[in-house]
Amino acid sequence: MTDDDNNFGTPVVPDPHYLLKLARMKMPFGKYAGRYLVDLPESYVIWFSHKGFPPGELGDMLRAVLEIKANGLEYLFTSLKGN
Repeated sequence: MTDDDNNFGTPVVPDPHYLLKLARMKMPFGKYAGRYLVDLPESYVIWFSHKGFPPGELGDMLRAVLEIKANGLEYLFTSLKGN
């Protein structure tokens, strides 16, 4: 048994501040500039995953968006987006 086996079933607690920041972050450049990251078309985020995500926080956020979309969790961000 490994240490990872001991953590099986341990709930993951997301950072609410990061989720709020992710929900309100807009794409700063390109075809979808000004659109919320969580509203980007999945095909566009997949394209980034194949071509390479931008460096830094934006790339990390786009990776998170890819996971959110792949798991159908976009609805969680509806009430968090700013207006």
